Amino acid sequence: MTERVLESGLQIAKPIYDLVNQSIIPGTSLSPKEFWPKFAAIVERFAPLNRDLLAIRVDLQSQIDAWHSSHQDGFEFSQYKTFLEQIGYLVPAGEDFEVTPEHVDTEITQQAGPQLVVPIMNARFALNAANARWGSLYDGLYGNDVISEEGGADKGGAYNPVRGQKVIDYGRDFLDVAVPLVEGSHHQATGYSVVDKQLHITLEGGSSVTLAASNQFIGYLGETGFPTSILLKNNNLHLEIQVDSNHNVGSADKASVKDIVLESALTTIMDCEDSVAAVDAEDKALAYANWLGLIKGDLEETIVRGDKSFVRKMSADRQYTGADGSALSLKGRSLMFIRNVGHLMTNPAILLSDGSEIPEGIMDGVITSLISLHDLNRQSGLCNSVSGSTYIVKPKMHGPDEVAFTNDLFDAIEDAFNLDRHTIKVGIMDEERRTSVNLKECIRAAKGRVVFINTGFLDRTGDEIHTSMLAGPFALKGKLKTMPWITAYEDQNVDVGLACGLKGKAQIGKGMWAIPDNMADMMRIKIGHPKAGANCAWVPSPTAATLHAMHYHQVNVPKLQDQLMTRTQANVDDILTIPLLGNTKLSPQEVQLELDNNAQGMLGYVVRWVEQGVGCSKVPDIDNVGLMEDRATLRISSQHIANWLYHGMVDVEQVNETLERMATVVDGQNVDDSDYVPMGPDFSQSTAFRAASDLVFKGLEQPSGYTEPLLHAYRQQAKA
Repeated sequence: MTERVLESGLQIAKPIYDLVNQSIIPGTSLSPKEFWPKFAAIVERFAPLNRDLLAIRVDLQSQIDAWHSSHQDGFEFSQYKTFLEQIGYLVPAGEDFEVTPEHVDTEITQQAGPQLVVPIMNARFALNAANARWGSLYDGLYGNDVISEEGGADKGGAYNPVRGQKVIDYGRDFLDVAVPLVEGSHHQATGYSVVDKQLHITLEGGSSVTLAASNQFIGYLGETGFPTSILLKNNNLHLEIQVDSNHNVGSADKASVKDIVLESALTTIMDCEDSVAAVDAEDKALAYANWLGLIKGDLEETIVRGDKSFVRKMSADRQYTGADGSALSLKGRSLMFIRNVGHLMTNPAILLSDGSEIPEGIMDGVITSLISLHDLNRQSGLCNSVSGSTYIVKPKMHGPDEVAFTNDLFDAIEDAFNLDRHTIKVGIMDEERRTSVNLKECIRAAKGRVVFINTGFLDRTGDEIHTSMLAGPFALKGKLKTMPWITAYEDQNVDVGLACGLKGKAQIGKGMWAIPDNMADMMRIKIGHPKAGANCAWVPSPTAATLHAMHYHQVNVPKLQDQLMTRTQANVDDILTIPLLGNTKLSPQEVQLELDNNAQGMLGYVVRWVEQGVGCSKVPDIDNVGLMEDRATLRISSQHIANWLYHGMVDVEQVNETLERMATVVDGQNVDDSDYVPMGPDFSQSTAFRAASDLVFKGLEQPSGYTEPLLHAYRQQAKA
């Protein structure tokens, strides 16, 4: 039984109570006697409103299901759209407006670059992400497939000078694009010096040149005649040429360059939601403790490698001599957002007076904001926001009323903590269909605090399937992202964001690159995100952040946004066009292959979530390609199978056979994991297998097709 403390009508699990009282509150100017009644009052006010919003979701979905059931022979789009307007699913767009957030950090307002998303419960990952503000280009290139292994450039084993030279050449090519010389090439550089506040580059043959744009030189370290570091800036992103003739790389370089370091992950979302498995007070306490350590700047993690160990901690700010000779300091860490849980889930960490579980999103909002007071009150040490704001990303909101609820909740938290209005900023994730088609009104509902919107194809696809579950069988999963609805969705997010004045005030983001071992394709494809007008986009690792940062040197996003504001906005009608299979005929082999892929990916993720509590991981797909999987990818796979099952594309026997066969495949893929709990051969005894089966066979009744209710229940069983 969980030990609880009764406080202000709340039954608080001891791990949460002790963490708040002993670790979080000290240093906030509040006392436990002040905090808990304020918290209880917020819960008493907002928990019933939260339940009412969820009831509206259920009611709208019931009406949509009934409508599709009565139109099985087809329908006119105009009829469908009118129906959505009549039930309040699609709301009228009001007059134009512009967002008005104040005291927003420049990482959001002035810089365009990569954004990391990491599970808050993994301290090592969180520290790596916070420190990924700066990344080694040479290291990032050397270890992955951006640099080919042709011509003896193998990447395995000891340092390969052939591969190293390819990396150096790639880096010089990048410098020629980002910070070109007035004449010649960085390939010809033999030395650097600072003369009369300008950077001079000595070329082969002895000539000296400057940068084509002299204002790109920002600062340096070392002596003016022999700087050890040259700080440059392009498209408002910094890069650093590091010089060391004694370094093993620098000693072989004609300009003694040992590395090129890029400003990389400008912002990081520390995630309490889709990438974690937090099902009870113990889990939530770990999440909150890590956020506290990040905010206070004292989070540490001991890393053991073989017989050696070291302590990883947060990076200090970077100090330089400015080009004009003055002292120059740059932020050493990524600006951190905290992603709270959405409106759906409750958590047993705190029970209300009637014995029901607290809405987890309310608990997250209050406690993570309480923790952030340490940053707002900071007098010295490592700072997160230099502008005096707290940044919370709010996922899975359905429509303007739910955004308004979040805005009101943040108002109440600010009042409880005596904060100025809109100190707490919000990131609105455009990942649910009712938000997409009403995006302008969603932004309006939080116009004083919104600093981030983004598209999330994965959750958005899961909601697309569940919302129109009874309309017909959906297209193949791989085809969904090529159909008109998704292009309109991605374009409209940018169009509406720009029309609402987000340029220069907020981030417009794009989604994750999900294949972390395939950086060559990422470098070829992901430049499409800044080209689409997004001033941030998600990456799966610090290395990916450093590589993706190069795209923002190639694309001047603010200038591109100016151009995009003149185009015709994407059409909501295209977004509402349901991506069904239609008249496409699939062979039995195509159906089975789709079922195999869905089942294998689903099982590979669920077994780690339920048995090991791993909320996000690189899961091998059916072809043993590692894919980043979280609950959003699971939502698609489970809902897709449920949809095909409902419409007779597959039957129960076929799904069961596929699940068991794919479970055996997944067991084989994890045979080297000593912590892995096999699902077979007795599948009926596997908690994870039962969870995966329920996600399919109970898929229609899951709220909005979310996987959390079942996953949480089965994870709690596994922990017990």
